[in-house]
Amino acid sequence: MGRLRLENLDLWYTQTVHAVDDVNLIIEDGEFCVLLGPSGCGKTSTLRMIAGFITPSSGSIWLDDQRIDPLYPGDRNISMVFQSYALYPNRTISQQFKFALKKLNLPKDEVQKRIDDTAQFMHLEEYLDQYPAALSSGQRQRVGVGRALIRQPRLFLMDEPLSQLDARLRVETRGTLRHLQKELDITTVYVTHDQLEAQGVADKIVVMDRGRILQVGSPREIYENPSTLFVAGFIGTPSMNFATGNLEKTESGWYFQHPEFQLKLQPQVLDRFERIPEPGSEIVIGIRPEHIQTTMEKNDYTVPTKIYMVEPQSNELILDVSLNGLIFKTRQDKRELGFRPKLEQDVYIMPNQDKLLIFDEQTEARLV
Repeated sequence: MGRLRLENLDLWYTQTVHAVDDVNLIIEDGEFCVLLGPSGCGKTSTLRMIAGFITPSSGSIWLDDQRIDPLYPGDRNISMVFQSYALYPNRTISQQFKFALKKLNLPKDEVQKRIDDTAQFMHLEEYLDQYPAALSSGQRQRVGVGRALIRQPRLFLMDEPLSQLDARLRVETRGTLRHLQKELDITTVYVTHDQLEAQGVADKIVVMDRGRILQVGSPREIYENPSTLFVAGFIGTPSMNFATGNLEKTESGWYFQHPEFQLKLQPQVLDRFERIPEPGSEIVIGIRPEHIQTTMEKNDYTVPTKIYMVEPQSNELILDVSLNGLIFKTRQDKRELGFRPKLEQDVYIMPNQDKLLIFDEQTEARLV
């Protein structure tokens, strides 16, 4: 079992630096949980408190029914993979694995069995007599993971383990990590600032900023239903388009009024409000690039624009369009576009208003 519970966790580095602010979180047994956020958001500090490298200023950490924050790191039955892999340069891979088992005082035959099983599991059998310097970055990363797994821990911690790999190897290795974690069914806490990486491996994503948890949910929930302006902008590539303006009402209906453009709102948008704000209220609208149609045809719900940039990507096009200087990104399937886009071409965009998000400009909380 490996159910992790963080209760009212706080960490002050100095009287003015509040690194982790009242974090409460439950990670279920066997779950792959990713702590996601920008540098300085508190994700690594949270991980290091779980590992026992930092003592919390207040709060508690529980693994199953045992409180572990008072325990020495080596007594927590936790393994960790570091960003740098932290391999011993003067030890062979076999010796790296053996050293990880030293404190367990296992019989020699059990030690050798675990080394052989781990090497086979990580596809490292032919490298057991090699030193880290002779291995590629991907192989060293697998050694770091294998050294952590060989102890058969209750909890597996990973601190940006793929950051030193190139893009192709990063994609390949995160698939391997996900497969290993599911096969071994070890509760895993994984720290990254890469939202694509988080979406690729996580059962649960915890988005953090300035020491606080902003939202917890599955990758799909976080992407489709962000709770704040920050979460909406941090998740997604290309990132969500935003515009700040006013909600206005006329005889012909409700509008979003920006200094550079006007968007008539469809009735279903207003139906999603628990309480429609007063006309003139300042709001922020958000729409993802794939939820904007670029067209040559005008209707009541289109906005006139000019094509600013064309970025071909496989069978898709990323079109940057200019709304009198405000740039929106759209993602289009080439086969469905219906025309050949050219720079400075006059076109219309039509947001899918079922996917339109609206945020409070002051609190940044999502309204609909």
